[in-house]
Amino acid sequence: MNLNEKKDFISFLIDSNILIFGEFTTKSGRNTPYFINTGNFKYGKQLNTLGKFYAKLIINSNVSYSAMFGPAYKGIPLVVNCCNHLYSEYNINKPFFFNRKEEKDHGEGGTFIGYIPKDNEKIIIIEDVLTAGTAIKEVLPKIKHKYKIICNNLFVLVDRCELAKEKNIKASVELEENYGIKVHSLINIKDIIEYIKNNEKYAKYIDKILKYTESYCIL
Repeated sequence: MNLNEKKDFISFLIDSNILIFGEFTTKSGRNTPYFINTGNFKYGKQLNTLGKFYAKLIINSNVSYSAMFGPAYKGIPLVVNCCNHLYSEYNINKPFFFNRKEEKDHGEGGTFIGYIPKDNEKIIIIEDVLTAGTAIKEVLPKIKHKYKIICNNLFVLVDRCELAKEKNIKASVELEENYGIKVHSLINIKDIIEYIKNNEKYAKYIDKILKYTESYCIL
């Protein structure tokens, strides 16, 4: 995205109460002054806008893939919405699947729902945020235990540019080096910092965010 598109996207996240400021704890256990909560998406119009951003990101990546996966829970509406927009905007008809947090032992049973990947199919993951990479490292072995797939690309709204939990390298670098997964993001923390620096309403949060990035991020 160009600079103006990034500004529009960040404004959209703030107006939708997705990018919020305060005191929060991430999945990796870090105390952070800002948070991306896609659970706050509640309206069709918001999802329509979001789907357009995601679909364009995937198209611009020029990545080859056969199907899309959304990790439970927040990744589920994201992958469904993204699939819908790839078809409605670009006439690209790709299948999707997602997982349950716990395996179902009745009805159809199992952990995964939706498309059943064939051996050696290329799968992309649709997720909301990359922090320390914890969620992806948890779900990827489960997918590969069930299916013989190739998974080389992760698409997220925001890359927080943070350190991996147990290594002194950026989470995105660890995912690529250890798992062969390249991270594609609409924006990252540097874009957010530039946005709030130039916005009086949010400039009061800049010192806390910069202090946080000094401890946990590689910019």
